[in-house]
Amino acid sequence: MLELNPDLPPMALPPTLPRQQIRYARILDAAAGFARKGLDSVSLSEVAAKANVPLGTLYRYFPSPTHLMLGLYRKQLGELQVGSWPESGVRSLTGVMMEIFHMRLMQPAVEQCLSQGVYAKDKDTTVLLREIDAIAEQAVTVASGDAAKSRVLLLTVSGLVQAVRCRRLSLFEAEEDLKKACSLLTRC
Repeated sequence: MLELNPDLPPMALPPTLPRQQIRYARILDAAAGFARKGLDSVSLSEVAAKANVPLGTLYRYFPSPTHLMLGLYRKQLGELQVGSWPESGVRSLTGVMMEIFHMRLMQPAVEQCLSQGVYAKDKDTTVLLREIDAIAEQAVTVASGDAAKSRVLLLTVSGLVQAVRCRRLSLFEAEEDLKKACSLLTRC
């Protein structure tokens, strides 16, 4: 379970002014390189330096590495733009699911936050986790046409990521299983 320092200020909403939006985007772009490492190796001061923003600016939006990694994943899910994909049916659904699977697999710091995160009353990480769940479900629902199927597939991705990380499945086996799951659920 992720434990956050209760003395941390709550995470600020994403900025609305263009200059602030540019800084915010630079922070998330810099964070992407750190997401490929474990959560323990995410240094907010290094991210701020790489993004060329003051550390205080980074802390305003992301008071902890957990907030930063979840914010990054929220942004990545929002960029999927599933509805504009040219494919339809099972190919589109498989494409969306593969994207989500690879995002989670290739970003251990993000995956740690997702797999260890819990909903807790009055926590801003709970709000962030709920947003992430809703964005992911919406993206998959656009491709699948069914919210229940979307939830099943997202849970399947979670299990497959863990199986690959624990070396119970190879990447190839997990990808094949995910393709099969998409195919089976589109027939229902």
